[in-house]
Amino acid sequence: MAKGYWVSVYPAISDLESLTVYDKLAAPAVQAGGGRNLALLPSRGGRVVAHEAGITQRVVLIEFDSFEQAVAAYESEAYQKALVAFPDGVERDFRIIEGID
Repeated sequence: MAKGYWVSVYPAISDLESLTVYDKLAAPAVQAGGGRNLALLPSRGGRVVAHEAGITQRVVLIEFDSFEQAVAAYESEAYQKALVAFPDGVERDFRIIEGID
């Protein structure tokens, strides 16, 4: 079975404090849904090299055992509550993708 992934790129963050509030709510919801953080760059010291239209702002990659599990985690009550706290001062490109089996 192919894994599922949440891929988030943040082109603009103007309210880092509020984003931290969202992070504290989202992390337990993601874990409860079976998600595992593979990358949270550059905020955890990781390196980013951007090419073409890429940016070096925050990038998050979360792995799930399946695409269906990734979708269910996003749609879960716990994660939807976390989304209420997602700040207006943050622009995010968020996708749920299916891995190659």
